[in-house]
Amino acid sequence: MLVPGAANALSARIIADLGFEAVYVTGAGITNIDLGLPDLGFLSLPQLTEQTAAIRDAVTLPLIVDADTGFGNAVNVHHTVRVLERAGANAIQIEDQVFPKRCGHFAGKELISMGEMRGKIHAAVDARSTQELLIIARTDARAVEGFQAAVDRAFVSIEAGADVTFVEAPESVEEMRRIPQLLQLPQVANMVIGGSTPIVGASDLSEMGFAIALYANVALQGAILGMQNVLRELKKRGSIEENSGLLAAFTERQRLVQKPMCDELERRYASKDQPK
Repeated sequence: MLVPGAANALSARIIADLGFEAVYVTGAGITNIDLGLPDLGFLSLPQLTEQTAAIRDAVTLPLIVDADTGFGNAVNVHHTVRVLERAGANAIQIEDQVFPKRCGHFAGKELISMGEMRGKIHAAVDARSTQELLIIARTDARAVEGFQAAVDRAFVSIEAGADVTFVEAPESVEEMRRIPQLLQLPQVANMVIGGSTPIVGASDLSEMGFAIALYANVALQGAILGMQNVLRELKKRGSIEENSGLLAAFTERQRLVQKPMCDELERRYASKDQPK
């Protein structure tokens, strides 16, 4: 399954409108867009929950929510899963970094112990109200302790009850091929444009055995370029036209935010009172 990331409700609407099967609620993207900061652990649980609830209200697609480290220890993870499940998550991802975490493709990551991660995943599994909520266990060990250590950590999370594992930032196609062979649960492949992992097409990833081909922030990177291009043109020319090729049409913008639906509701509930 090919899954793009959304940092807000509008980007989730676009993902749904284009026919994708699921949405990844990206912690890095929310941090970048809402705070203008890098993915270095600045995002809080209330901020993530607010965006998750807004995205859930905007789309009916399954939501995979990036919960970073779970915002603390195993007890915090238990709380995080309960809160995000109520907000509309269908799957919740927990990783094994020390807080404050770093983007999986940044240098300088540190890991919690295998024992602590086992407790976090166990807590996540216990906290969910239904087994239909999937727990995704991510390990960032590849860059810190090597490939085999990452696989070993994934096994620990499987033993603790994880439904899906996610070995972040493998550094070669050969390593990518080995992950689904060694780990018998569904696997996530994270395609980070400009990151540490080779970019492999979704069909090839499926043939390797990956269940999810994740493009967590490709929409955000495209939006940044689009904003830079249109604003550069506006600064240069002093104006911009709808037919410039740099803008979505006004009507398309209103369609995506469901203005026609709001108009219909306004007509439906309009006052029938007549002036005397």
